[in-house]
Amino acid sequence: MADETDTTDSAGPSPAPVTVIREQSGSAMGIVMAIALLIGVISIMYLFNKHSPNENATNDAIAEAASDVGNAASKVGNAAEDAARNVKPH
Repeated sequence: MADETDTTDSAGPSPAPVTVIREQSGSAMGIVMAIALLIGVISIMYLFNKHSPNENATNDAIAEAASDVGNAASKVGNAAEDAARNVKPH
């Protein structure tokens, strides 16, 4: 946006007023870019934090399932040993 200023020299006669135009650099554009960058950083942080708890819950569920499978295998092994002890030779 340009600011227009009309100035005249009162020390001596001037044939016409002098117009000075000052251009302002896009200070609003810098603010808009800073806000957009801030929103982007906050969005990325949200997405990373959103997936981390789900990943931890998935890892915990997998570990628990593996433990359950290990316990079941142990029970099957114990049952096989008991069955082998109860077999009578002919």
